[in-house]
Amino acid sequence: MFAFISKGNLSFRNSRGIDKLNYLYKFVGKEKTCKQRNMINLFRLEGLQSKKLKYALYVMFILFVVAGTVLLKYYRDIFSSNIDLGEKTELFIHIPSGSDMEGVLHIFEESKCVKNLESLEWVMEKKHYGQSVKAGRYRIENRISNNDLVNLLRAGHQAPVNLTFNNTRTLEEFAGKIGKQIEADSLSLLTFLRDEANIKPYGFKSETVIGLFIPNSYQVYWNMSPQTFTERMYREYVKFWNVERMKKASELNLSPIEISTLASIVDEETTKNDEKARVAGVYVNRLKRGIKLDADPTLKFAWGDFSMRRVLNKHKAIKSPYNTYKYAGLPPGPIRQPSISGIDSVLNCEKHKYIYFCASPEFNGYHVFARSLREHNKNAEKYQRALNKERIFK
Repeated sequence: MFAFISKGNLSFRNSRGIDKLNYLYKFVGKEKTCKQRNMINLFRLEGLQSKKLKYALYVMFILFVVAGTVLLKYYRDIFSSNIDLGEKTELFIHIPSGSDMEGVLHIFEESKCVKNLESLEWVMEKKHYGQSVKAGRYRIENRISNNDLVNLLRAGHQAPVNLTFNNTRTLEEFAGKIGKQIEADSLSLLTFLRDEANIKPYGFKSETVIGLFIPNSYQVYWNMSPQTFTERMYREYVKFWNVERMKKASELNLSPIEISTLASIVDEETTKNDEKARVAGVYVNRLKRGIKLDADPTLKFAWGDFSMRRVLNKHKAIKSPYNTYKYAGLPPGPIRQPSISGIDSVLNCEKHKYIYFCASPEFNGYHVFARSLREHNKNAEKYQRALNKERIFK
């Protein structure tokens, strides 16, 4: 009779366990034999195991959901976009030298470009960014992730600055221009360049150091110190004074700094590039003949007043090594930062016999040239009359 009842046939769910027991009682009768009790215990055990399995599956499901949620959050914190620049495609962040992680976070907070600052801080901590903060100027792209951002900062992949300077008269003005473009401020630059001990290794003095800087555009790193900046500019200076330029300077019997000094006077005399070589030729002729330069711009420099339009005799009496009406030869150094066109105009000066020139009475920016003092005085009288007519007395 029991041959037809197997474990497989009597397996059941808990919800139907009583029905199967009743069926078993009816089938075998009410007398409980040993085999009957064993069969009933088997049914109960299977029901208990089924409950445990359900509970285990439920716990596993909850753990899976929690783990998935945590992993999703981590993924978003690390790899999802956390930079929102609006309509902009990029933003430049400047991290000063000596900054720590908190300082960098403050910079990003002030920029208002980070959507979730806490997630950025968490990624920085996990990547140990605080141990490798690198100063510099960084280009931040829109919609970049925390992971890519921190990798960029840790690697120190800076965006270079297009450093530009020209048309500068004084060292103070020059330092001010540079201080607006790199980390070093104007005061630290000026202090460094005024210290003879700092500039002597490059072959310059305080009177000539303005000639070290060749006006142009250069790609540099923002976090430059005054010394690093000067070293870079010296390399550019050496590159500028190539074999060809050095040969031309030697033919004029002038050093590079003397060429720069003369070029600075030419630059002050005329803004017309097509006239600079002729003006330079006049000064070269005077130097060769031992005639004083009589250059008005040097007087303006000595007086510290470049706004002067009319040089008077009282101006020529000033006791200054820059007074070329009083002292022969070149002044101690450039009276302004010489331009490349000014330098090349001296190196390629016109070969002529002019000794004098004065501003055109037409006030067109050009000059009239003369070979003799008599001819020059006539030209000067015309210019003086034009000044009087325009009521320009100083």
